[in-house]
Amino acid sequence: MVIYHLHEVWPVRIDTRLHTLLPMNFDLKISPLDTTIIIIYLVGIVLLGLWAGIQQRRQSQGKGYFLAGNTLTWPTIGLALFATNISTLELVSLAEEGYKNGLLYGNTEMMAPITLIILALFFAPFYVQSGISTLPNFLEKRYSRGCRYWLVLFALGYAIFGHLGFALFTGGKVLEGLFEIELVYGMAIILVLTGIYTIIGGLKAVVWTEAVQTVILLGGMVALGLISYSKVGGWSEFTSALAEEPERLQLLRADDGAGDMKWYAVLLGYPVIGIWFWCTDQTIVQRVLGAKDQNHAQLGALFAGFIKVAALFLFVFPGLFCFVLVQNGTLQPLEDTAQTLPFMITNLLPVGMVGLLAAAMLSALMSTVAGALNSTATICSYDIYQQLYPGADERSLVTVGRIVTFGAMLAAIAWAPFIQNFGSILEGNTTLIAYMAPSVTAVFLWGVFWKRASTAGAIACLITGAVLGALCFYLDFVLEKWTISFMMTSVYLFLICSLVLVLLSYAVPQQHTEESESLVWSDPMAAFRQPGWPGIGNYKFLSAVLFVLVVVIYVIF
Repeated sequence: MVIYHLHEVWPVRIDTRLHTLLPMNFDLKISPLDTTIIIIYLVGIVLLGLWAGIQQRRQSQGKGYFLAGNTLTWPTIGLALFATNISTLELVSLAEEGYKNGLLYGNTEMMAPITLIILALFFAPFYVQSGISTLPNFLEKRYSRGCRYWLVLFALGYAIFGHLGFALFTGGKVLEGLFEIELVYGMAIILVLTGIYTIIGGLKAVVWTEAVQTVILLGGMVALGLISYSKVGGWSEFTSALAEEPERLQLLRADDGAGDMKWYAVLLGYPVIGIWFWCTDQTIVQRVLGAKDQNHAQLGALFAGFIKVAALFLFVFPGLFCFVLVQNGTLQPLEDTAQTLPFMITNLLPVGMVGLLAAAMLSALMSTVAGALNSTATICSYDIYQQLYPGADERSLVTVGRIVTFGAMLAAIAWAPFIQNFGSILEGNTTLIAYMAPSVTAVFLWGVFWKRASTAGAIACLITGAVLGALCFYLDFVLEKWTISFMMTSVYLFLICSLVLVLLSYAVPQQHTEESESLVWSDPMAAFRQPGWPGIGNYKFLSAVLFVLVVVIYVIF
C-alpha cells in the first residue's frame, strides 16, 4: 500500500505502516530571529492580500471579484499556477524521495511542463475566447448542462476535501511542530489568515499573494540547494559519491526498484492524470480564466512550466544531496527519512535562514488554501446560485461567493482533523481521484479535438468512468485484490471511457450550436496557426523551447 502526495496526483511511496502524513516531531529549532521572520511574513502576506482587495473594490462585482477583472498578466499567472500546485506535503515528500530513490520521483516535476504546454496550446485559447467563468460552464457550452453539473460536484468535492482539507491539515502539523500549537488551533490560524484576504479581495488578492509566496518559496529552496551543494563539494564529488548507485541519477527506469514508476507507466499514465489536473481542475485553471487576453493566458501556463523544470533541482536534488552528505559522514544518519527536509534545514542553515524556509513552507500551504477557497466560491456562485436564480445581479454573486468561502472554511476545519485518524486516508482519497479523473480527461480531450463528440457520448463516458473508478477503488482498498498499478489503471480507464464516448457519439450524434462548434479545433495544427506575440514572447517559440528543455533533461538524466 502506498501514499500519494496530493498536489501532483502522483505516487510518493511511503509505507503507511512506517510513516505518518508528516513527521510528528516536525522540529526546526526556531530561534527568536526565525520566529520574527515568520511573523513578519504572515503579517506581510495578509496586508498584501488586504491591499489587493482594497484595490479590487472598484471591480468588486462579478468577474472583477472572481476572475480579477480579467487583468492578470503572464508573470502573475505563471507564479500563481505554480504556487497553487505546490504544497508543504509535496516539499517534504519530494525531499524524502530524493533521499530514498534519487531522481525517480522527479518525473512528477518533469512531466508537468508537457501538460502545461497542452494547456497553453489547446485549452487556454478556447477558455479565454468563450469568456467562461468556470470549467463546468465550458462543458455546458461544448456539451450540455448535465455535463456541467457533474463536473460541479467533482470539482467542489476535490477542492474542499482534497486541495483544502489536506493542505490545511499539513499546515496545522507544521505550526504544531514549529510553535507547539495544538493542531486544531494551528489549522484555524492558517485558515483565518488566508480566509481574510481571500474573502475580501477575491482572485486578485489570491494571485498577488501567490506570486509573492512563490518567490519566497523558490528563494528559500535555492538557498538550501546551494548550501547543501557546496557541502557536497561540487558536481564531480557528488557524482563520484553515487558511482556505485548510478540509478539514483536516472529519471526513467525499467528495473523492479522503480515500482509503479517504470518508464512506460510514467509516459502513459501521467498525461491522463496530468491533463485532468493542469487543464481541467478549476482550482488550478482559474488563474488562466482571469488572464488579460489569450497571449497572457498561454504564456502564463508556459512560464509555470519553466518553473516546474526548476523544481526538479530545487525540491528533489536537495534530498539526494542529503543522502550523499550522510554517506560521507558530514551529516548523521536520519532516524526517519520523512524528516529529510526539516533535518537539512536544521543542520545546514544558519539562524535566520531557518525562518525563511519555514516561511517558504507556510507559503506553499497558504497558496493552496487560498486557491481552493476562491475556486469553491466561484463554482458555487456561477454554477449553482446563478443557475438557480438567473436574474441574480453581480453584487449578489459576490456576496454568495464570500458566504461560500466562509462555509468552505468551516467545512475544511471540521474535516481536516479526521485525516490523522485514518492511516491510509490520503492514499485512498488521492487514488480515488486518479481512478475518477480519466473520464474527465476523455470528455475534455475528445470535446476540443473531435467535432462528433456528443452530449450522449460525454454523459455515458462520465458515468462509465465513475462506476469503473469506484469499482477499482473498492477492489484496491476494500478487498485489496487489485494488482495493476494505479497509473496504468488510469490509462486503461481512459481507453475504456474514450471507447464509450466514441461509440455513443456515433450512435447519438451531436446537434451543434454555433457556439459549441466554435469550441472544437478544426484540426490539431490549427492551434499553431494563431499569430501570438512577435519575437521570443511567441507562444509557439516558447512551447518549443520548453519541450526541448524537458527532452534534454531526460537525455542527461
